[in-house]
Amino acid sequence: MAAEKAVVALGWERVSEGAIPNTVEATDTTAWFGFKDDVVIRLTAKSDDTLVDVRSKSRVGKSDLGTNAERIETFMAELRNQLGYH
Repeated sequence: MAAEKAVVALGWERVSEGAIPNTVEATDTTAWFGFKDDVVIRLTAKSDDTLVDVRSKSRVGKSDLGTNAERIETFMAELRNQLGYH
């Protein structure tokens, strides 16, 4: 699956292997301070398309300084790369 390949390519750690159907859960470690952040990717089939819902949440602190939004954008870019959309 392209979403799983994107997670691997980004160096994230998978935390569930098929626990929830059509869902990929992973942990990303921030470069600064080594904080662990949780990422959940849900895939939903709709006609000939697949809807992709990505959530990234910091475990520590009140502000992420834009890290979660950047992580989602990076994931979507890598997913497009895995699917051959350049």
